[in-house]
Amino acid sequence: MPVEPLRVASALVVDDGGRIFVQRRSPHRRLFPNCWDFVGGHVEPGETVEEALHREVTEETGWRVSVILGLIGDYAYRGDDGVDRLESDFLVRVDGDLLRPRLEEGKHTEWRWLAESDLDVLDEHRHIDDGLLRRIAEDGFATLHTIGL
Repeated sequence: MPVEPLRVASALVVDDGGRIFVQRRSPHRRLFPNCWDFVGGHVEPGETVEEALHREVTEETGWRVSVILGLIGDYAYRGDDGVDRLESDFLVRVDGDLLRPRLEEGKHTEWRWLAESDLDVLDEHRHIDDGLLRRIAEDGFATLHTIGL
């Protein structure tokens, strides 16, 4: 009997300059160690994807989602742990001090805001054939252009 993929909710937090927030995963993380990533995580039992999105943003940054600008897309992948995941990525605005995120201790080591011209950093420490994060960011910037931000 096939196993359903784990659901993941991910936020591409956007600032007033049209940049996207990323944070570096700790080198001790099981999945994607020392890689840049968006804010997000697994959907807990009984939670909707949007509820998980709100929870994860607050847990990982201390910010609160104020507006969901739109769904970027749903992306399926298999992690290094062999588990299939289905990730829903959203463009969001948040309330809070965008210059002072509160990174989740032990899980993330640094943060930065990416302009569309900065996407090369997303390839750091990734497998040579893993372009998913970059593709999601490109789709996010395309969505930003479409909605006029």
